[in-house]
Amino acid sequence: MPLISRKLVSVFKFAISLNLVHHGTLFRGRLLFVAHISLLFLPLVHLTVATDNNKCAPSSCGKIHNISYPFRLRGDPSNCGNKSYELGCEQNNLTALYLYSGKYYVRAINYNNYTIRLVDAGIQKENCSSLPRYSLTVSNFSDKDAFIWYKYQWDESDYLPKLAESFFHKMFYTVISYWVLMVLIIGAIITLKCCCGAPCVTVFLIYKWRKRHMSMYDRIENFLQSQNNFMPIRYSYSQIKKMTEGFKDKLGEGGYGSVFKGKLRSGHLVAVKMLGKSKANGQEFINEVATIGRIHHVNVVQLIGFCAEGTKRALVYEFMPNGSLDKYTFGREGNTTIGWEKIYEISLGVARGIEYLHRGCDMQILHFDIKPHNILLDENFTAKVSDFGLAKLYPTNDTTVTLTAARGTIGYIALELFYKNIGGVSYKADVYSFGMLLMEMAAKRRNSTTVTEQSSEAYFPCNVYDQIVGGRDFEEIQEASEEEKKIVKKMIMVALWCIQMKPSDRPSMTKVVEMLEGEVESLQVPPKPVLYPQQTLVRSSGSHSTQQESSSASTDYTESISLINSGR
Repeated sequence: MPLISRKLVSVFKFAISLNLVHHGTLFRGRLLFVAHISLLFLPLVHLTVATDNNKCAPSSCGKIHNISYPFRLRGDPSNCGNKSYELGCEQNNLTALYLYSGKYYVRAINYNNYTIRLVDAGIQKENCSSLPRYSLTVSNFSDKDAFIWYKYQWDESDYLPKLAESFFHKMFYTVISYWVLMVLIIGAIITLKCCCGAPCVTVFLIYKWRKRHMSMYDRIENFLQSQNNFMPIRYSYSQIKKMTEGFKDKLGEGGYGSVFKGKLRSGHLVAVKMLGKSKANGQEFINEVATIGRIHHVNVVQLIGFCAEGTKRALVYEFMPNGSLDKYTFGREGNTTIGWEKIYEISLGVARGIEYLHRGCDMQILHFDIKPHNILLDENFTAKVSDFGLAKLYPTNDTTVTLTAARGTIGYIALELFYKNIGGVSYKADVYSFGMLLMEMAAKRRNSTTVTEQSSEAYFPCNVYDQIVGGRDFEEIQEASEEEKKIVKKMIMVALWCIQMKPSDRPSMTKVVEMLEGEVESLQVPPKPVLYPQQTLVRSSGSHSTQQESSSASTDYTESISLINSGR
């Protein structure tokens, strides 16, 4: 090969820019950093080198074809291309360029205008955590050539004199390092504090609020899109306002929002629950739509539709004209009383509804908030299990489930959610809650004892047990018929089995339905209920608890169990 007789002349130019890209309409606010490194070079004039490289067949990798001089693919003959611009072909058919200890994927090579388009491998899969904190800086370039350095995208430039070489670089530096950016922000806040401190703080808080809520909206929207085949009707917020006549008729207020009476275009009445501020990143909305949206049972309230439009979220249910069970259970003044036969039918309906949740679906649905307020009654006093804000879905073959926080209403929460060593959390937690509900229905008395009381004498189930075993009638049933007294005794016996301290001692809901449908004489007397085991109650230091009237949400943590309030 003849010696090189002509001097190599080329111009090598880098243009580094940082772009902010919106990634789809559903992901507004998400920032995607895309780095474009453009290299501009002139054709080589050395005849021998050009002739040598013309003998090399172009290579290809994935979508990148015609890889030729000055680039080469790893594994090409040594005389092909320039080793400084060697590309790698990965197993996923992506072409990679390694530059300054960083990996970049090649998107395109244009030999007409001498450019190569690269993207950081970290953000190729939207993994922004992989981005280097300082990206490429001037210190990465070891050549002692001329730079034109534009700091922080300013118009003015500091020019370094060109050295006596024909090969030179131009550098447009627009990447701002994390710490420099923080210093600039803090300095700007201090500078502007005197003249516009309050507006700046307000804008910053609005930005943080919008950022947090946008992530919540994205999460809800992603869920709705993924579950599209199972979803009920989706209404717009304007349709919700129209069906409720501007939220004119308020039926009540629940743990997660207000309930309004509405009417569909077909004339059917509905109950519209407008969800309030979310403390669980929209999880209660997702829980309710995911569980109740896919099931249909005579003893489970039907979800007709929903609304998810920005901050506005609503659930549209079938209307229950007789309201919730708690209006009739405790004999409140002014409420219509119902007979023991009807109370028994309601309890049996609730049991069948819970049994369906546990066994009747392709997934096991645990309610975790069975209480009178969440049992609705239609025009025929048919019981409907409602309010699935705390529900969880598990495979049907799971005997125990994992919870990072206790959930439910005090007085109805199973003991295994407080105590670590009496048994794992399972569907038996709903059995316990139903047992407390059933006992209140039979005794027409509210369980006002909290878990913090230490006296078993004041424990409501113990008093009920003593009266039943001692053969004493409740004051409420002294004038009842013998048949009605048998009904009450059967309900209490079943309830006492349901509230046994150890989950393994409680029956399944299938067995509960069987016992309620059977004769009281066939029931064995259960052991006397225990208020609490001797082991120490484990709670997190930051947990809070109130009486039954408080509202429930779940806060996750790892080791200890946190009791979160639950409301009516």
